[in-house]
Amino acid sequence: MLTNAVLISVIVMVVVSLLRVNVLFAIILAALTAGLVSGMGLVEAVEVMISGMGGQANTALSYILLGIFAVMIGLSGITTTLVNKMLSIFKGKKRALVLSIAGIACLSQNAIPVHIAFIPILIPPLLSLFHKLKLDRRAVATALTFGLKAPYMTIPIGFGLIFQGIIRDEMIANNMPISLNQVTISMLIPGLGMITGLLIAIFITYRKDRVSQGRGSDEADKEVAATQDEKREEVRWGFYQWMTIVGIIAALTTQLITESLVLGALAGIIVLFATRVVKINKSEKVVQDGVGMMGMIAFVMLVASGYASVLKETGDIEQLVEQTTSIIGTSPFVVAVSMLLVGLFVTMGIGTSFGTIPVLAALYVPICVAAGLSPLATAALIGTAGALGDAGSPASDSTLGPTAGLNADGKHDHIWETCVPSFLHYNIPLFIFGVIAAMVL
Repeated sequence: MLTNAVLISVIVMVVVSLLRVNVLFAIILAALTAGLVSGMGLVEAVEVMISGMGGQANTALSYILLGIFAVMIGLSGITTTLVNKMLSIFKGKKRALVLSIAGIACLSQNAIPVHIAFIPILIPPLLSLFHKLKLDRRAVATALTFGLKAPYMTIPIGFGLIFQGIIRDEMIANNMPISLNQVTISMLIPGLGMITGLLIAIFITYRKDRVSQGRGSDEADKEVAATQDEKREEVRWGFYQWMTIVGIIAALTTQLITESLVLGALAGIIVLFATRVVKINKSEKVVQDGVGMMGMIAFVMLVASGYASVLKETGDIEQLVEQTTSIIGTSPFVVAVSMLLVGLFVTMGIGTSFGTIPVLAALYVPICVAAGLSPLATAALIGTAGALGDAGSPASDSTLGPTAGLNADGKHDHIWETCVPSFLHYNIPLFIFGVIAAMVL
Protein backbone atom coordinates (compact mmCIF):
# COMPACT_ATOMS: atom_id res chain seq x y z
CA MET A 1 0.00 0.00 0.00
CA LEU A 2 2.89 2.39 0.74
CA THR A 3 3.86 2.35 -2.95
CA ASN A 4 0.31 2.95 -4.18
CA ALA A 5 0.26 5.89 -6.62
CA VAL A 6 -3.11 7.15 -5.38
CA LEU A 7 -2.11 7.13 -1.72
CA ILE A 8 1.25 8.79 -2.36
CA SER A 9 -0.28 11.51 -4.53
CA VAL A 10 -2.97 12.33 -1.96
CA ILE A 11 -0.31 12.60 0.76
CA VAL A 12 1.72 14.91 -1.48
CA MET A 13 -1.35 17.05 -2.15
CA VAL A 14 -2.22 17.41 1.53
CA VAL A 15 1.35 18.05 2.72
CA VAL A 16 2.01 20.64 0.03
CA SER A 17 -1.31 22.35 0.79
CA LEU A 18 -0.61 22.43 4.52
CA LEU A 19 2.70 24.13 3.71
CA ARG A 20 0.49 26.92 2.34
CA VAL A 21 1.35 26.29 -1.30
CA ASN A 22 -1.55 27.42 -3.48
CA VAL A 23 -4.14 24.67 -3.90
CA LEU A 24 -3.89 24.86 -7.70
CA PHE A 25 -0.20 23.96 -7.60
CA ALA A 26 -0.83 21.33 -4.93
CA ILE A 27 -3.32 19.46 -7.10
CA ILE A 28 -1.11 19.69 -10.20
CA LEU A 29 1.87 18.34 -8.25
CA ALA A 30 -0.29 15.54 -6.86
CA ALA A 31 -1.49 14.61 -10.35
CA LEU A 32 2.05 14.52 -11.72
CA THR A 33 3.18 12.47 -8.71
CA ALA A 34 0.42 9.92 -9.32
CA GLY A 35 1.41 9.63 -12.95
CA LEU A 36 5.13 9.25 -12.27
CA VAL A 37 4.71 6.71 -9.45
CA SER A 38 2.41 4.60 -11.65
CA GLY A 39 4.97 4.51 -14.46
CA MET A 40 3.60 7.22 -16.76
CA GLY A 41 5.96 9.70 -18.33
CA LEU A 42 5.70 13.33 -17.27
CA VAL A 43 4.28 14.38 -20.63
CA GLU A 44 1.71 11.57 -20.58
CA ALA A 45 0.58 12.51 -17.07
CA VAL A 46 0.07 16.12 -18.15
CA GLU A 47 -1.88 15.05 -21.23
CA VAL A 48 -4.17 12.80 -19.17
CA MET A 49 -4.76 15.60 -16.66
CA ILE A 50 -5.58 18.15 -19.37
CA SER A 51 -7.90 15.73 -21.19
CA GLY A 52 -9.80 15.15 -17.94
CA MET A 53 -10.26 18.84 -17.14
CA GLY A 54 -13.22 19.10 -19.50
CA GLY A 55 -15.34 17.09 -17.07
CA GLN A 56 -15.93 20.18 -14.93
CA ALA A 57 -16.07 22.82 -17.69
CA ASN A 58 -19.76 23.49 -17.02
CA THR A 59 -19.08 23.99 -13.32
CA ALA A 60 -16.15 26.33 -13.97
CA LEU A 61 -18.19 28.49 -16.35
CA SER A 62 -21.01 28.61 -13.79
CA TYR A 63 -18.62 29.98 -11.17
CA ILE A 64 -17.31 32.68 -13.49
CA LEU A 65 -20.78 33.86 -14.51
CA LEU A 66 -21.99 33.85 -10.91
CA GLY A 67 -19.04 36.02 -9.94
CA ILE A 68 -19.97 38.54 -12.62
CA PHE A 69 -23.62 38.45 -11.51
CA ALA A 70 -22.59 39.04 -7.88
CA VAL A 71 -20.54 42.10 -8.81
CA MET A 72 -23.50 43.52 -10.73
CA ILE A 73 -25.87 42.99 -7.78
CA GLY A 74 -23.40 44.78 -5.51
CA LEU A 75 -23.37 47.79 -7.85
CA SER A 76 -27.16 48.12 -7.62
CA GLY A 77 -27.08 49.35 -4.00
CA ILE A 78 -29.67 46.94 -2.60
CA THR A 79 -27.15 45.53 -0.10
CA THR A 80 -26.73 48.99 1.46
CA THR A 81 -30.47 49.11 2.06
CA LEU A 82 -30.26 45.71 3.77
CA VAL A 83 -27.48 46.93 6.09
CA ASN A 84 -29.49 50.00 7.07
CA LYS A 85 -32.50 47.84 7.96
CA MET A 86 -30.42 45.48 10.05
CA LEU A 87 -28.82 48.34 11.99
CA SER A 88 -32.24 49.67 12.96
CA ILE A 89 -33.96 46.35 13.70
CA PHE A 90 -31.41 44.33 15.68
CA LYS A 91 -30.20 46.76 18.33
CA GLY A 92 -30.08 44.78 21.58
CA LYS A 93 -31.04 41.47 19.93
CA LYS A 94 -27.82 39.50 19.68
CA ARG A 95 -29.11 36.01 18.92
CA ALA A 96 -31.70 37.29 16.45
CA LEU A 97 -28.95 39.26 14.70
CA VAL A 98 -26.67 36.24 14.40
CA LEU A 99 -29.50 34.03 13.13
CA SER A 100 -30.46 36.67 10.57
CA ILE A 101 -26.86 36.80 9.35
CA ALA A 102 -26.92 33.02 8.97
CA GLY A 103 -30.15 33.33 7.00
CA ILE A 104 -28.72 35.98 4.67
CA ALA A 105 -25.63 33.84 4.15
CA CYS A 106 -27.89 30.93 3.19
CA LEU A 107 -29.48 33.05 0.46
CA SER A 108 -26.03 33.69 -0.99
CA GLN A 109 -25.71 30.02 -1.97
CA ASN A 110 -29.12 29.34 -3.46
CA ALA A 111 -31.70 32.09 -3.97
CA ILE A 112 -29.14 34.82 -4.78
CA PRO A 113 -26.02 32.80 -5.66
CA VAL A 114 -23.28 35.36 -5.02
CA HIS A 115 -21.19 33.13 -2.72
CA ILE A 116 -18.88 35.15 -0.43
CA ALA A 117 -19.27 38.41 -2.38
CA PHE A 118 -21.85 39.76 0.08
CA ILE A 119 -19.61 39.52 3.17
CA PRO A 120 -17.28 42.51 2.55
CA ILE A 121 -20.38 44.57 1.79
CA LEU A 122 -22.59 43.46 4.69
CA ILE A 123 -20.34 42.74 7.68
CA PRO A 124 -17.93 45.73 8.10
CA PRO A 125 -20.78 48.26 8.56
CA LEU A 126 -22.17 46.04 11.35
CA LEU A 127 -18.93 45.84 13.37
CA SER A 128 -19.78 48.88 15.48
CA LEU A 129 -23.13 47.27 16.34
CA PHE A 130 -21.34 44.03 17.30
CA HIS A 131 -19.09 46.08 19.60
CA LYS A 132 -22.02 47.85 21.30
CA LEU A 133 -23.85 44.55 21.82
CA LYS A 134 -20.65 42.89 23.08
CA LEU A 135 -21.40 40.19 20.53
CA ASP A 136 -18.85 37.38 20.30
CA ARG A 137 -17.62 37.53 16.73
CA ARG A 138 -16.92 33.80 16.81
CA ALA A 139 -20.71 33.33 16.80
CA VAL A 140 -20.94 35.50 13.67
CA ALA A 141 -18.09 33.56 12.04
CA THR A 142 -19.85 30.24 12.64
CA ALA A 143 -23.14 31.71 11.40
CA LEU A 144 -21.51 32.87 8.17
CA THR A 145 -19.77 29.52 7.67
CA PHE A 146 -23.08 27.75 8.23
CA GLY A 147 -24.74 29.87 5.55
CA LEU A 148 -21.88 29.25 3.13
CA LYS A 149 -22.03 25.46 3.56
CA ALA A 150 -25.37 24.06 4.72
CA PRO A 151 -27.48 25.32 1.76
CA TYR A 152 -25.27 23.91 -0.99
CA MET A 153 -25.06 20.61 0.87
CA THR A 154 -28.82 20.18 1.13
CA ILE A 155 -30.68 22.31 -1.45
CA PRO A 156 -30.22 21.59 -5.20
CA ILE A 157 -30.46 25.24 -6.25
CA GLY A 158 -27.61 27.63 -7.04
CA PHE A 159 -24.34 26.32 -5.69
CA GLY A 160 -26.27 23.37 -4.30
CA LEU A 161 -27.12 22.34 -7.86
CA ILE A 162 -23.41 22.42 -8.69
CA PHE A 163 -22.34 20.47 -5.59
CA GLN A 164 -25.00 17.80 -5.78
CA GLY A 165 -24.65 17.62 -9.55
CA ILE A 166 -20.93 16.90 -9.18
CA ILE A 167 -21.70 14.10 -6.71
CA ARG A 168 -24.25 12.60 -9.10
CA ASP A 169 -22.01 12.91 -12.19
CA GLU A 170 -18.91 11.52 -10.48
CA MET A 171 -20.82 8.56 -9.00
CA ILE A 172 -22.25 7.77 -12.43
CA ALA A 173 -18.76 8.12 -13.95
CA ASN A 174 -17.57 5.52 -11.43
CA ASN A 175 -20.36 3.08 -12.37
CA MET A 176 -22.85 3.79 -9.57
CA PRO A 177 -26.06 5.27 -11.10
CA ILE A 178 -27.94 7.78 -8.93
CA SER A 179 -30.40 10.63 -9.55
CA LEU A 180 -30.12 14.22 -8.36
CA ASN A 181 -33.18 13.73 -6.14
CA GLN A 182 -31.50 10.80 -4.42
CA VAL A 183 -28.38 12.87 -3.77
CA THR A 184 -30.55 15.57 -2.19
CA ILE A 185 -32.25 13.03 0.08
CA SER A 186 -28.90 11.57 1.09
CA MET A 187 -27.61 14.97 2.26
CA LEU A 188 -30.55 15.80 4.55
CA ILE A 189 -29.14 13.94 7.56
CA PRO A 190 -25.67 15.57 7.32
CA GLY A 191 -27.53 18.88 6.95
CA LEU A 192 -29.11 18.28 10.37
CA GLY A 193 -25.58 18.02 11.73
CA MET A 194 -24.84 21.52 10.43
CA ILE A 195 -27.98 22.89 12.08
CA THR A 196 -27.01 21.23 15.36
CA GLY A 197 -23.56 22.82 15.25
CA LEU A 198 -25.02 26.28 14.55
CA LEU A 199 -27.47 26.13 17.45
CA ILE A 200 -24.78 24.93 19.88
CA ALA A 201 -22.48 27.78 18.79
CA ILE A 202 -25.11 30.52 19.14
CA PHE A 203 -27.04 29.41 22.20
CA ILE A 204 -24.33 27.63 24.23
CA THR A 205 -20.69 28.17 23.29
CA TYR A 206 -20.70 31.85 22.30
CA ARG A 207 -23.72 33.18 24.16
CA LYS A 208 -21.74 35.31 26.66
CA ASP A 209 -20.72 38.93 26.17
CA ARG A 210 -17.29 39.42 24.61
CA VAL A 211 -15.49 42.52 23.39
CA SER A 212 -13.15 41.77 20.50
CA GLN A 213 -9.51 42.63 21.06
CA GLY A 214 -6.81 42.77 18.45
CA ARG A 215 -4.20 44.75 16.67
CA GLY A 216 -6.64 47.40 15.46
CA SER A 217 -5.57 50.91 16.47
CA ASP A 218 -7.75 53.89 17.34
CA GLU A 219 -6.97 55.31 13.90
CA ALA A 220 -8.10 52.07 12.27
CA ASP A 221 -11.29 52.13 14.34
CA LYS A 222 -12.02 55.69 13.20
CA GLU A 223 -11.38 54.73 9.58
CA VAL A 224 -13.76 51.77 9.80
CA ALA A 225 -16.36 53.92 11.55
CA ALA A 226 -16.13 56.48 8.76
CA THR A 227 -16.59 53.74 6.17
CA GLN A 228 -19.60 52.45 8.11
CA ASP A 229 -21.16 55.91 8.15
CA GLU A 230 -20.81 56.09 4.39
CA LYS A 231 -22.46 52.73 3.98
CA ARG A 232 -25.34 53.83 6.22
CA GLU A 233 -26.33 56.61 3.83
CA GLU A 234 -29.84 56.01 2.59
CA VAL A 235 -30.19 54.48 -0.85
CA ARG A 236 -33.35 55.60 -2.56
CA TRP A 237 -35.29 52.55 -3.65
CA GLY A 238 -36.25 53.02 -7.25
CA PHE A 239 -36.33 51.54 -10.71
CA TYR A 240 -32.82 50.10 -10.69
CA GLN A 241 -33.32 48.33 -7.36
CA TRP A 242 -36.58 46.80 -8.54
CA MET A 243 -34.90 45.69 -11.76
CA THR A 244 -32.17 44.04 -9.69
CA ILE A 245 -34.86 42.03 -7.91
CA VAL A 246 -36.32 41.13 -11.33
CA GLY A 247 -32.86 40.02 -12.46
CA ILE A 248 -32.45 37.80 -9.40
CA ILE A 249 -35.89 36.25 -9.97
CA ALA A 250 -35.09 35.74 -13.66
CA ALA A 251 -31.84 33.99 -12.77
CA LEU A 252 -33.49 31.71 -10.22
CA THR A 253 -36.49 30.91 -12.44
CA THR A 254 -34.34 30.15 -15.48
CA GLN A 255 -32.11 27.89 -13.42
CA LEU A 256 -35.06 25.94 -12.00
CA ILE A 257 -36.67 25.50 -15.42
CA THR A 258 -33.52 24.57 -17.35
CA GLU A 259 -31.57 22.99 -14.47
CA SER A 260 -28.61 24.98 -15.77
CA LEU A 261 -26.75 27.44 -13.55
CA VAL A 262 -24.99 28.84 -16.61
CA LEU A 263 -28.28 29.81 -18.25
CA GLY A 264 -29.63 31.11 -14.93
CA ALA A 265 -26.65 33.40 -14.35
CA LEU A 266 -26.78 34.57 -17.98
CA ALA A 267 -30.48 35.44 -17.61
CA GLY A 268 -29.76 37.60 -14.56
CA ILE A 269 -26.81 39.31 -16.24
CA ILE A 270 -28.85 40.08 -19.37
CA VAL A 271 -31.67 41.61 -17.30
CA LEU A 272 -29.29 43.87 -15.35
CA PHE A 273 -27.58 45.04 -18.54
CA ALA A 274 -30.83 45.43 -20.50
CA THR A 275 -32.45 47.56 -17.76
CA ARG A 276 -29.23 49.59 -17.35
CA VAL A 277 -28.83 48.70 -13.69
CA VAL A 278 -25.24 48.28 -14.84
CA LYS A 279 -24.27 50.33 -17.87
CA ILE A 280 -22.85 48.39 -20.81
CA ASN A 281 -19.72 50.57 -20.81
CA LYS A 282 -18.87 49.08 -17.38
CA SER A 283 -18.98 45.53 -18.70
CA GLU A 284 -15.18 45.26 -18.93
CA LYS A 285 -14.68 46.09 -15.24
CA VAL A 286 -17.62 43.95 -14.16
CA VAL A 287 -16.21 40.93 -15.99
CA GLN A 288 -12.72 41.51 -14.59
CA ASP A 289 -14.04 41.81 -11.02
CA GLY A 290 -16.25 38.75 -11.43
CA VAL A 291 -13.42 36.64 -12.79
CA GLY A 292 -11.16 37.92 -10.02
CA MET A 293 -13.72 36.86 -7.42
CA MET A 294 -14.54 33.37 -8.72
CA GLY A 295 -11.89 32.53 -11.30
CA MET A 296 -9.59 30.75 -8.87
CA ILE A 297 -12.34 28.42 -7.72
CA ALA A 298 -13.24 27.68 -11.34
CA PHE A 299 -9.68 26.69 -12.20
CA VAL A 300 -9.39 24.54 -9.07
CA MET A 301 -12.47 22.65 -10.22
CA LEU A 302 -10.99 22.07 -13.67
CA VAL A 303 -7.65 20.86 -12.34
CA ALA A 304 -9.33 18.65 -9.72
CA SER A 305 -11.28 16.94 -12.48
CA GLY A 306 -8.03 16.36 -14.38
CA TYR A 307 -6.42 14.97 -11.23
CA ALA A 308 -9.26 12.48 -10.83
CA SER A 309 -8.67 11.36 -14.43
CA VAL A 310 -4.99 10.73 -13.70
CA LEU A 311 -5.91 8.69 -10.61
CA LYS A 312 -8.22 6.52 -12.68
CA GLU A 313 -5.62 6.10 -15.43
CA THR A 314 -3.00 4.82 -12.97
CA GLY A 315 -5.08 1.72 -12.28
CA ASP A 316 -4.06 1.91 -8.63
CA ILE A 317 -7.54 2.78 -7.38
CA GLU A 318 -8.63 -0.85 -7.60
CA GLN A 319 -5.46 -1.91 -5.80
CA LEU A 320 -6.05 0.65 -3.06
CA VAL A 321 -9.64 -0.58 -2.69
CA GLU A 322 -8.51 -4.18 -2.30
CA GLN A 323 -5.80 -3.27 0.20
CA THR A 324 -8.08 -0.96 2.16
CA THR A 325 -10.91 -3.45 2.42
CA SER A 326 -8.44 -6.14 3.50
CA ILE A 327 -7.35 -3.89 6.37
CA ILE A 328 -10.64 -2.34 7.49
CA GLY A 329 -12.89 -5.14 6.26
CA THR A 330 -16.30 -4.55 4.73
CA SER A 331 -18.18 -3.52 7.87
CA PRO A 332 -20.37 -0.58 6.80
CA PHE A 333 -19.68 1.24 10.08
CA VAL A 334 -15.90 0.87 9.85
CA VAL A 335 -15.94 1.81 6.17
CA ALA A 336 -18.04 4.92 6.90
CA VAL A 337 -15.74 6.08 9.71
CA SER A 338 -12.61 5.42 7.63
CA MET A 339 -13.95 7.20 4.55
CA LEU A 340 -14.97 10.28 6.52
CA LEU A 341 -11.55 10.47 8.17
CA VAL A 342 -9.94 10.38 4.73
CA GLY A 343 -12.33 13.11 3.53
CA LEU A 344 -11.51 15.29 6.55
CA PHE A 345 -7.80 14.86 5.93
CA VAL A 346 -7.96 15.63 2.21
CA THR A 347 -10.38 18.56 2.35
CA MET A 348 -8.60 20.24 5.26
CA GLY A 349 -5.54 20.24 3.07
CA ILE A 350 -6.91 21.65 -0.18
CA GLY A 351 -9.73 23.73 1.33
CA THR A 352 -12.44 23.11 -1.27
CA SER A 353 -15.33 20.68 -0.91
CA PHE A 354 -16.33 21.06 -4.58
CA GLY A 355 -12.82 20.29 -5.81
CA THR A 356 -12.43 17.13 -3.74
CA ILE A 357 -15.61 15.40 -4.93
CA PRO A 358 -14.11 13.99 -8.18
CA VAL A 359 -11.17 12.63 -6.20
CA LEU A 360 -13.30 11.22 -3.37
CA ALA A 361 -15.83 9.61 -5.70
CA ALA A 362 -13.10 7.72 -7.56
CA LEU A 363 -11.86 6.33 -4.23
CA TYR A 364 -15.15 5.84 -2.38
CA VAL A 365 -17.49 4.22 -4.88
CA PRO A 366 -15.52 0.94 -5.27
CA ILE A 367 -14.98 0.66 -1.50
CA CYS A 368 -18.67 1.33 -0.77
CA VAL A 369 -19.69 -1.27 -3.37
CA ALA A 370 -17.40 -3.81 -1.69
CA ALA A 371 -18.96 -2.97 1.69
CA GLY A 372 -22.49 -3.35 0.30
CA LEU A 373 -23.48 0.27 0.89
CA SER A 374 -26.39 1.65 -1.13
CA PRO A 375 -26.07 4.54 -3.63
CA LEU A 376 -27.84 6.80 -1.10
CA ALA A 377 -25.38 5.87 1.65
CA THR A 378 -22.46 6.31 -0.76
CA ALA A 379 -23.69 9.76 -1.82
CA ALA A 380 -24.04 10.76 1.83
CA LEU A 381 -20.47 9.66 2.54
CA ILE A 382 -19.04 11.43 -0.52
CA GLY A 383 -20.98 14.65 0.14
CA THR A 384 -20.19 14.68 3.86
CA ALA A 385 -16.53 13.80 3.32
CA GLY A 386 -16.27 16.62 0.79
CA ALA A 387 -17.81 19.11 3.19
CA LEU A 388 -15.75 17.87 6.14
CA GLY A 389 -12.68 20.01 6.57
CA ASP A 390 -14.01 22.78 4.32
CA ALA A 391 -15.37 24.29 7.54
CA GLY A 392 -12.20 24.95 9.45
CA SER A 393 -9.64 24.83 6.66
CA PRO A 394 -7.49 27.99 6.60
CA ALA A 395 -7.55 27.84 2.79
CA SER A 396 -11.34 27.54 2.42
CA ASP A 397 -13.70 30.24 1.14
CA SER A 398 -16.00 29.23 4.00
CA THR A 399 -13.45 30.60 6.47
CA LEU A 400 -11.60 33.19 4.41
CA GLY A 401 -14.86 34.96 3.55
CA PRO A 402 -16.05 35.48 7.16
CA THR A 403 -12.60 36.64 8.26
CA ALA A 404 -12.46 39.17 5.42
CA GLY A 405 -15.54 40.88 6.84
CA LEU A 406 -15.00 40.42 10.59
CA ASN A 407 -11.36 41.54 10.49
CA ALA A 408 -12.05 44.85 8.75
CA ASP A 409 -10.97 46.63 11.94
CA GLY A 410 -8.04 44.29 12.65
CA LYS A 411 -9.72 42.69 15.68
CA HIS A 412 -10.52 39.20 14.46
CA ASP A 413 -8.06 36.30 14.19
CA HIS A 414 -8.50 34.01 11.18
CA ILE A 415 -7.24 30.79 12.78
CA TRP A 416 -8.51 31.01 16.35
CA GLU A 417 -11.71 32.97 15.83
CA THR A 418 -12.90 31.62 12.49
CA CYS A 419 -11.17 28.34 11.62
CA VAL A 420 -11.11 26.66 15.04
CA PRO A 421 -14.73 27.52 15.99
CA SER A 422 -15.96 26.42 12.55
CA PHE A 423 -13.98 23.19 12.74
CA LEU A 424 -15.32 22.27 16.17
CA HIS A 425 -18.96 23.19 15.57
CA TYR A 426 -19.38 21.72 12.09
CA ASN A 427 -16.84 18.99 11.42
CA ILE A 428 -17.68 17.05 14.59
CA PRO A 429 -21.49 17.05 13.98
CA LEU A 430 -20.95 16.39 10.27
CA PHE A 431 -18.81 13.37 11.07
CA ILE A 432 -21.39 11.94 13.49
CA PHE A 433 -24.40 12.60 11.26
CA GLY A 434 -22.50 11.38 8.18
CA VAL A 435 -21.90 8.02 9.84
CA ILE A 436 -25.58 7.87 10.85
CA ALA A 437 -26.62 8.60 7.24
CA ALA A 438 -24.40 5.80 5.93
CA MET A 439 -25.95 3.39 8.41
CA VAL A 440 -29.63 4.17 7.85
CA LEU A 441 -29.83 4.96 4.13
